[in-house]
Amino acid sequence: MRSTSGWRAEGPAVALRRAALERRDLRPDDLAVRVDYCGVCHTDLHSVRTHDEAAGRPLVPGHEFTGVVTATGPEVARFAVGDPVAVGNIVDSCGECAMCRAGQENFCHAFPTLTYGGTDRHDGSTTLGGYSREYVVRDRFVHRLPAGLDPAAAAPLLCAGITVWEPLHTLGVGPGTRVAVAGLGGLGHLAVKIAAAMGADTWVISRSPEKADDARRLGAQGLVVATDPARTAAARDRFDVVIDTISAPHDLGPYLRLVAMDGTLSQVGHLGPVTVETLDLLIGRKKLSSAGSGGIPATTAMLDFCAEHGITADIELLPSARVNEALDRLGRGDVRYRFVLDMSDLDGPA
Repeated sequence: MRSTSGWRAEGPAVALRRAALERRDLRPDDLAVRVDYCGVCHTDLHSVRTHDEAAGRPLVPGHEFTGVVTATGPEVARFAVGDPVAVGNIVDSCGECAMCRAGQENFCHAFPTLTYGGTDRHDGSTTLGGYSREYVVRDRFVHRLPAGLDPAAAAPLLCAGITVWEPLHTLGVGPGTRVAVAGLGGLGHLAVKIAAAMGADTWVISRSPEKADDARRLGAQGLVVATDPARTAAARDRFDVVIDTISAPHDLGPYLRLVAMDGTLSQVGHLGPVTVETLDLLIGRKKLSSAGSGGIPATTAMLDFCAEHGITADIELLPSARVNEALDRLGRGDVRYRFVLDMSDLDGPA
């Protein structure tokens, strides 16, 4: 086994603490990656808040990280020691089902192995995430970090970035497409940047009118204030695609009414139950869709696109020892727009 250290959760009311961790010895197709930067996702916060240590499954969060290869298994040919790389929220899949064969490993019929809280397909152990100094991962699920992308600001692309890339790309967003992004947070700000770079007429829908300047800075043409009836009425049936990144439960009706005829509302923020009034879909032949993460080909394409257009997340970089502060502030919405942890402080004494 390989020894490292990271930040482990012990229960919903207990702060993450630094702990010694064990990684597996490298299998033939494995890489060891020194984790340099790891993004803090809302999923991490949810996992920590609901974690039950008594259930016997350890929790080390973190599923969007960048780093450097430090060792390779004997069958690895695509990577060498010293290569800058990136890892997202999936680290294995069955490789045989229709989804895996289609390059959509994120929808693996046998369920993909998640970067943390997942079950290793070989030994049944619980995967421990990127809030650590080292990660051992199957090489097929590692992405080369394109030159020119800042590794700290690129880390959130591996979750937030691919989550919004999938619907934007699949729905054919490009020049002439009218796109609105509901919610300007970790997901939303990247959706704005990517949609604008695709050439779309891009807008933001937000309850906060003071975010108008930020929306324009990120590439949007303007902001529709969700709480202003006159402005929402003027925007009715206006957008071909609405990317809904709002994480809290909310009524989809007002957002569907902004979708143009034959357009699509793609819900990628809230992952719980929703109630939809059929008339909001019927009037205008509108569609409701969702997306989650992405497969290997899509993630590679997203990273290449972001490198070409100079897109990274707007981040606040913190030493990993301030992880509990980051999670607390994330819970209060006090971040613009993504926390990233610098894991180098794990090299020092505990």
